[in-house]
Amino acid sequence: MNKNIEKNSFFFPMVVMSILFFMVGFITTMNNSLIDFLASSKWMLSFSEKQLVNTAFFGAYLFSIPLSYLLNKLGYKTSAVLSLFVVSIGFVLTYPAVGMGYTAFLMSMFLIALGIALLQIVLNPYVLALGSPNEAASRLNLVGFFNSAATVAAPIFVTMLISAETISESAPIEVRPDATNVRIPFLMIAGIAFVLCLLLYFLRLPEVKEQVADKVQGSSSPYKYPHLIFGAIAIFVYMGVEIGIPSFLPDRMRALGIDSINLFGYELRGTGILSIYWGGLMVGRLFGSIILRKVKVRTAMVFCAGMAMLFLIISLLINSEVSIILMLLCGFFNSIMWGSIFNLASEDLGEHTKRASGIICTFAIGGAILPPLMGALQQSFGADALTIGTSAALSCLVLYYLYLILFTVKLSNIRPHHKK
Repeated sequence: MNKNIEKNSFFFPMVVMSILFFMVGFITTMNNSLIDFLASSKWMLSFSEKQLVNTAFFGAYLFSIPLSYLLNKLGYKTSAVLSLFVVSIGFVLTYPAVGMGYTAFLMSMFLIALGIALLQIVLNPYVLALGSPNEAASRLNLVGFFNSAATVAAPIFVTMLISAETISESAPIEVRPDATNVRIPFLMIAGIAFVLCLLLYFLRLPEVKEQVADKVQGSSSPYKYPHLIFGAIAIFVYMGVEIGIPSFLPDRMRALGIDSINLFGYELRGTGILSIYWGGLMVGRLFGSIILRKVKVRTAMVFCAGMAMLFLIISLLINSEVSIILMLLCGFFNSIMWGSIFNLASEDLGEHTKRASGIICTFAIGGAILPPLMGALQQSFGADALTIGTSAALSCLVLYYLYLILFTVKLSNIRPHHKK
């Protein structure tokens, strides 16, 4: 009876968290989907320059540790309200920024990302604390489903409202799309974020408390937990995987001379193809929220990372449309990774969980560092950048998957030794 009452009391907060996870996923993926549009606009961006959109956005996660102290001081609800307010202001500032050039636009994206970083720091530990620790990974994947639903919608949003048509990079400058096309759609998002900010301010949400850490193995600082640090590194390389595949997929298609793919009788082009990748994450997270109630997190992680790595390797060895389809399917296997890594890295931390969330989210900076480094590797091949360079960049993902397997099997089990 008490368990049913507890589940009912957590139902409404989980609904609110699902809505906020949707917003995080939408904005993050929209940012990634803009890369090709901005590169083909009159800004004339190079291979490495267009990846700076990821750098500006995920660079904000460097501030996650100080933001986690803010979370400790303000609590979950107030921090979430503040984060949504910052996001809305950031989108409003894109209006003048795009008229000032690419650098100013990147600065406005950085402000938006600061709000999203704080929101991420709030959402993950809050969901972990909403119920039984044994079902924590399942809950994270359930709200992750709504995050992924947003990632499917975002590329469609970019295609319909921002980059209505695909323009070849070889087209004359005067016929290329104008970057100022983002102004009105971005103002719409600013309005939605502000409305959510006001609604959340007036809503009553429980201020949950984390479980007390194990007194025998506990430490006075979260930095003394090895599995947390290794988990943060796992998030770093995972972001290289999640962002790397959709970032380099368009170049892989160009290298193979493929401008569209046919799935179930539907011809998909441009950012519409990316919706298949993000759709795989969405379906996988819904499936994972169910499976992880029965299957151990570590077992599921090793299986998914292994399958994704296998699909990626095969996709790089063949030169046909099947190569693209295999890369898109990696999205399904990537689906449970963020929630599972966060869960494994947060185990046994108790009162350190809020600060740990900041540490883990800081390492989402991998989304800012790894794609540009891969882009630099790609460009280093000169005339062969589109062909050999793209394959070399995507090959880096194999190393990322190997680390994720190592973390899951070995590193996530390491705990600090108790000093008598």
